[in-house]
Amino acid sequence: MEALNGNFYGFTADDYYERLAAGSDNMSVDSVASLHTSNGGGSVTMTAAESSVGSNGSSRTILMHPELGIKRGNRSVTGSYSVVHPSTVGAPPPTDEDVLTNALMDARSPTEGLEGYDDWTLDLRRLAMGHAFAQGASGRLYRGTYDGEDVAVKILERPKNNAERAQVMEQQFTQEVRMLAALKHQNVVRFIGACRKPLVWCIVTEYAKGGSVRSFLSKRKSRPVPLKLAVKQALDIAQGMQYLHNLGFIHRDLKSDNLLIATDKSIKIADFGVARIEVQTEGMTPETGTYRWMAPEMIQHRLYTHKVDVYSFGIVLWELITGLLPFQNMTAVQAAFAVVNRGYRPGIPADCPPALAEIMSRCWDANPDSRPGFAQVVKMLEEARAEIVHSVGKARFRCGCMARPLTND
Repeated sequence: MEALNGNFYGFTADDYYERLAAGSDNMSVDSVASLHTSNGGGSVTMTAAESSVGSNGSSRTILMHPELGIKRGNRSVTGSYSVVHPSTVGAPPPTDEDVLTNALMDARSPTEGLEGYDDWTLDLRRLAMGHAFAQGASGRLYRGTYDGEDVAVKILERPKNNAERAQVMEQQFTQEVRMLAALKHQNVVRFIGACRKPLVWCIVTEYAKGGSVRSFLSKRKSRPVPLKLAVKQALDIAQGMQYLHNLGFIHRDLKSDNLLIATDKSIKIADFGVARIEVQTEGMTPETGTYRWMAPEMIQHRLYTHKVDVYSFGIVLWELITGLLPFQNMTAVQAAFAVVNRGYRPGIPADCPPALAEIMSRCWDANPDSRPGFAQVVKMLEEARAEIVHSVGKARFRCGCMARPLTND
């Protein structure tokens, strides 16, 4: 199977739809609140063949194109400042002009699509750019509209003085567009289009107004959602993942930060390299952000299969049911150590419906071969939903796992 999220373009995890500079008392490498999404703090760039973990470290890409100089008054400022990380050392004074947006929307420069994908080439005359809401090492994420539809716009800087990196990013851009264009499922974020400009690449996807699942749960202050809704959303995720696995893809970074909530409360699976937002806290490298959801074989850098996604789903299901952050009393690295060396998993509350407890336990089994495939997970969730509707009705679920956050697997 092909891995979906290859830490493209130097982006790493952070809540997909957190606004820039949004603060929180719960900042952590993998929480939405850590100007995530916090999407979490990083991503893993392993492949089954390489079985290694990669990280872009703390590097920052600096916009060095003279053409991308920020204009202030009657003068143009260029040079070694970071546009995508304005808070870093050497940052320029604030400006109302956004150089990446300007580079994309400049009508004087040619707009190119991907060969063989002309139908997906953006018509920039139909794109209206809004404000940036997230940023990464090589670009920014913006909210905008395309033909009046709310969209997420990713703009990536083309390296000027690093031909090798530019070539790699071009290949990754091409791979990402081809992959996104092939995905058509109600529970997978919808691709709108893409284009190349002389100084930037651009990819546009639908914008999920509800933000990420993790952000939603954080705003609820760890209060669980209604049980029937939790199971329905779990089904959305499982059905979307079944679709991806049937196409031969492995997500490898399935977690609540990468699951977006649509207006109708359905779930959209995202972050296939589309919007990796870098954040580093806890003194760790970027890949640590996903440790709370990561299968033991990935943590240990061993060969793995599509069953790593099933493990991660088990953790996400636990989040939906409890409303809590997995291993919330641990750092991400402590959680990884506990999972691998002590067999720990999040504690399943005593009043959790048995059918859901069984799904979680089977999904996060230490032995990948013992984990069910998503077709089976979908079937088990459908059966659980029928049982819950019959016996629980509209009851809300309250967990008692705050006092006992861990249990041996």
